[in-house]
Amino acid sequence: DKGNFIKPGFDPLAVQTTSVEQKLYAWGYGGAGQLGQGNTTNYSSPVQVGSLYTWSQAAVGYFHALAIKTDASLWAWGTSNSGQLGQGNTTNYSSPVQVGALTNWLTVSAGYRFSMAIKTDGSLWGWGQNNFGQLAQGNTNDYSSPVQVGAETNWSIISTGTNFSAALKIDGTLYVWGQNNYGQVGDGTTITRLTPGQIGADTWSKVATGGYTTYGIKTNGTIWAWGNNGQGQLGQGNTTTYSSPVQVGTLTTWLSISAGRYHALAVKTDGTLWTWGYNAQGQLADGTTNNKSSPIQVGSLTTWSKTTGGNIHSGATASDGTLWTWGAGSTGQLGHGNTTSYSSPVQVGALTTWSVLARASTANLFIGLQL
Repeated sequence: DKGNFIKPGFDPLAVQTTSVEQKLYAWGYGGAGQLGQGNTTNYSSPVQVGSLYTWSQAAVGYFHALAIKTDASLWAWGTSNSGQLGQGNTTNYSSPVQVGALTNWLTVSAGYRFSMAIKTDGSLWGWGQNNFGQLAQGNTNDYSSPVQVGAETNWSIISTGTNFSAALKIDGTLYVWGQNNYGQVGDGTTITRLTPGQIGADTWSKVATGGYTTYGIKTNGTIWAWGNNGQGQLGQGNTTTYSSPVQVGTLTTWLSISAGRYHALAVKTDGTLWTWGYNAQGQLADGTTNNKSSPIQVGSLTTWSKTTGGNIHSGATASDGTLWTWGAGSTGQLGHGNTTSYSSPVQVGALTTWSVLARASTANLFIGLQL
């Protein structure tokens, strides 16, 4: 896998496991400073964030972004109206600012006005908006600096959606908490959870969160989904909402999963790419703008590596290090130097050094890492 990355559940976020250094690029809507350029300008082609070559991973929230350097320090920029930048204030920053002084951050996820992260000791932390308990503190108070979730140190993967979060522990158990109006917490109810609740007794390898939907891949290679299904994003061939996990098809060959706001993307072990859900801007890459309530294959290529779902756009890297995007391009979020929308994959530039894209399920931008 190019760059020696481990793919955490929802996919677009990646954890670096070697000392490989990378450049950080951003493009799309920058009206809140979330592109890290020191301004609020939109960019329709990738622009480097700073001049350093020392980034290991990144994440994109609603109007903010987070990134970890190879020294394990954590940085944030963009809007901080709920304290989601972790600075102890609600000040906006259009260039990266360090979150505290510690250098022990492992992986990070940015949600809708809040942030979650796991440290190298396996502890889980959150900060920002907490009106639905998405920070798992047992209350609905906002926090502008990182606060630990319980005292456990066995967390491995974190994914954030719109006002809810999901995480895996090292033993493969899955926990979800926060807003539950569509059953996205997966406990069979629509009651908001202020602390993590386990989903069944199965073991999971991946987890991904969309707007109000949760996806997971079990260790047996099956995909499961639950929550909002108004656009067919649960892959059940219908638009029925489910508050407990339901299997997507019957296959056991799913490798990775990522979620946009109302659509999903998944890669099989054979390298094929599949999409389903909302498609009004061509974000399913099938050349149409028709919604699909069951998985459809994107072309015939078998070289797809990592995927990410945006607000109404999508992106993926291939095993040769090329980067491809499609869907809505109104703010330049596809990186093609224009504001055109595309309903099929289009390569971003000609470089073959892209390693990963950061998720942006509620935002009109992308952040990517380049070797």
